[in-house]
Amino acid sequence: MTAETAPTPESEHSASDLVSQAAAQVSTLVRDELELAKLELAEKGKRAGLGGGLFSGAAVLALYGLGLLLALAVVLLALVWPLWLALLVVMIVVFATAGTVALLGRKEWKQATPPVPDDAVAGVQADVATVKTAARQGRHE
Repeated sequence: MTAETAPTPESEHSASDLVSQAAAQVSTLVRDELELAKLELAEKGKRAGLGGGLFSGAAVLALYGLGLLLALAVVLLALVWPLWLALLVVMIVVFATAGTVALLGRKEWKQATPPVPDDAVAGVQADVATVKTAARQGRHE
C-alpha cells in the first residue's frame, strides 16, 4: 500500500508567499495612511485659510477703529486748543508710541536665537551611537 499524501490546503502558503503578502499589505496600508493624511491636511489648510482671512479682516477693521479713536482724540482736544495744536499733540503721541514699540521689538529681536530641537538632536545622536555600537559588534563576531 502506498502512502497517500494529503493535499495541502490552500490556506497554507510558503514563507516567501507570506512575506510577499505582508509586504503588499504594508505597502497598501502606508498608501492609504498617506492618502488619509493628505485629505486631513487639505481640510485643515482650507480652515486655516478661512481663519487667516477672517483674522486679517478683523485686523483691518481694528486699524480703522484706531484711526477713528485718534480722530476722536483730536476733536476732543480741539474743543480746548486750536485744531493745529490738537493734531500736533496727537501726532507726537502716536509717533512716540510707535518709536517705543519699535525699540522694544528691536531689543527682543536681537535677543532671539534660532530654536534648537533638543529632543530631535538627542534622538539622532542616540541612533548614531546605536548604529556605531552594532557595527563594532558585527566586526568582532
